[in-house]
Amino acid sequence: MAGGELNQVAKYVTLLSSFGLRAGAYVFLRWIPGHHLPPSIYALLAVYIPSFVYNLIHTEQYRVISDEIDVIVRESTGEDDGDSTPSDMVNIGAVVEGKPELELDVEETIIVEEKEAHVVQTLLTGLPSPSSLFWSGLTFAINLAAVLMVLDLVYRGPTLHPSHDLSLVRVGYVSDRDAKLLVREPDASKYPVSASYRYADVPVPMGSRPDRTWKSAGQLTWLDDSTDFTGTLDLTRLKPDTRYQWHVSSNHSGHFTTAPTTGSLSTRMGTAGTFTFVHSSCLKNNFPYRPFRHALTNPGLKHLSTALLGLKAQFMLFLGDFIYIDVPRRPGVTAEDYRREYRQTYASPNWAAAARELPWIHVYDDHEVANDWDKNTTGVFDAAFDPYRNYHTSVNPPAVRPGESWFSFVQGPASFFMLDTRRYRSPNDNTNGSDPITGAPTKSLLGEHQLADLLAWLQRREPSGVRWKILVSSIPFTKNWWFGAQDTWRGYLGERQIILEAMWDVGLDGGVGVIVLSGDRHEFAATAFPPPPGGKEEIVGFGPLPPIANPFGLKGSGTEPDVSNVQTPRTKHKHWPLSATVHEFSSSPLSMFYLPYRTYKESSTSPDYISDVCIKYIPDGNSKFGAVSISNPGTSDQSILYYRLYVDGVEKWSYTITTPPDVAGSARSKDAIWG
Repeated sequence: MAGGELNQVAKYVTLLSSFGLRAGAYVFLRWIPGHHLPPSIYALLAVYIPSFVYNLIHTEQYRVISDEIDVIVRESTGEDDGDSTPSDMVNIGAVVEGKPELELDVEETIIVEEKEAHVVQTLLTGLPSPSSLFWSGLTFAINLAAVLMVLDLVYRGPTLHPSHDLSLVRVGYVSDRDAKLLVREPDASKYPVSASYRYADVPVPMGSRPDRTWKSAGQLTWLDDSTDFTGTLDLTRLKPDTRYQWHVSSNHSGHFTTAPTTGSLSTRMGTAGTFTFVHSSCLKNNFPYRPFRHALTNPGLKHLSTALLGLKAQFMLFLGDFIYIDVPRRPGVTAEDYRREYRQTYASPNWAAAARELPWIHVYDDHEVANDWDKNTTGVFDAAFDPYRNYHTSVNPPAVRPGESWFSFVQGPASFFMLDTRRYRSPNDNTNGSDPITGAPTKSLLGEHQLADLLAWLQRREPSGVRWKILVSSIPFTKNWWFGAQDTWRGYLGERQIILEAMWDVGLDGGVGVIVLSGDRHEFAATAFPPPPGGKEEIVGFGPLPPIANPFGLKGSGTEPDVSNVQTPRTKHKHWPLSATVHEFSSSPLSMFYLPYRTYKESSTSPDYISDVCIKYIPDGNSKFGAVSISNPGTSDQSILYYRLYVDGVEKWSYTITTPPDVAGSARSKDAIWG
């Protein structure tokens, strides 16, 4: 290959590797910190460096603007001037006696000028400048800095902040009578760790004087590595709808407010007549990436703590992906590898402000185990579940079944059911999970026992004043997200239909509304699930064939079979009112990336009507969380649920729904009252 062609090839290699490196680094640091990007970025740097050096050496600093050649013919004097410098003069022709000898003098004049530095081109493309080492060095430094920032995001947090010495106390589930504290203390010199609490509400004018003395909540005499130095303390004999201050001897303190009594709303100043909580999912420290801030900085927690000042929330429902074990790089598969990820989230400098007055309760999702986890309890599950059990379920609401990982509780005007959508699911098999003819489930997301408990919860009559059933799912209930659909309820539509019909039955009975809260998608969407307009034929029993099925009454003859004992299904037409519509609010991430392309589109499971109706879709924003506020106006028979969405710390959207009318009658009459 000629030198010019080689130089041109080297130039294109430098240009392409520089562009790929910069684009990959930008996507990784600002959009999606996928684990597949760093190796590609490192490889591009390995290509870029030698090609850049080659171009730097072989790029001409000057360009020719004029090249003139002068040829002069003169008579030779025949004398040697004694100049030893080589000359361009040559003798021409033969020497003829009597004629002078001729000389040919060739002079070339070349005029050059220094090439322009091409500053903008150099900085944008990564190619060396033709005439400036400074700008060449700067564009090289830009590419090197991009790779160093990728390395920083991947390695600085895990390497420099393993948080082995993390001392932590946070509030978990708080009922109307007790509260749970999670304690982590690795420093044995602080044992035993004791806790105390006291009444902290503002005194009521002219009211009785409250008891403000500190009361003991017990102590932890020893903690060890078997639980990553965590333990729990219970605060009991509390009063409903009351603010308390707690203090732990390891130098931690904070406040919480107990729940109002079942079926009631708060009567406290500032929250009277309402019940508010927040929800979100997906947390990753230092993303989007900034090079000069703490590696464990969490901007989403900062947005949340600011908004909490005005929300007065009872608790946070966190719907999974509290850690990202496989993003941007899986550190290992041991329990300690998973524990370190939990510690680093809790060690964030923004954690304390977001949890000082806010209890957190949790479900988990795939990234606490591995992306799109569908392998039940095999492989790394035990190692992954170890810190989830120690840090989260230990202070969660009561499990529906001892030893299982789905939970249920009632607070104020709402009843909650928190699903485990990972541990019991059938493997993703690229089907929608329903029989194409009957619609029956062909696989399960919840497993037999969890599904039975969920249906029993939906069928259960709630105490007076409890006006909402709230289903908590780590993954979206709607089928409108087409990207990664197999990992959501879209891959389990048969089982979803059973649950939806049970939810519509709640609306048919009237008086109680049903909503679903979910996360996972790194986007926000509000979706409605109206019942089918034509209702459904359902089997209510079995009986003998009607007379028309055996018109001649022949029994036991040789020509007609005896059908007297044959049972046939008895059906009844069920028609759900439109007021039984179920709503879902799916909000995430609290602090993570959002997808640069759109992945949600209204769709249906039926050709006759839209089963999954899009109410609102807001994909953009690195931090999203929802606030749910419930009120029961004294002059109304219906309860009001007011939903607010916060994007990057700013309220972006709101929506209001009401419970179905609590009246007897047909679906048509209920719709007339509701609508």
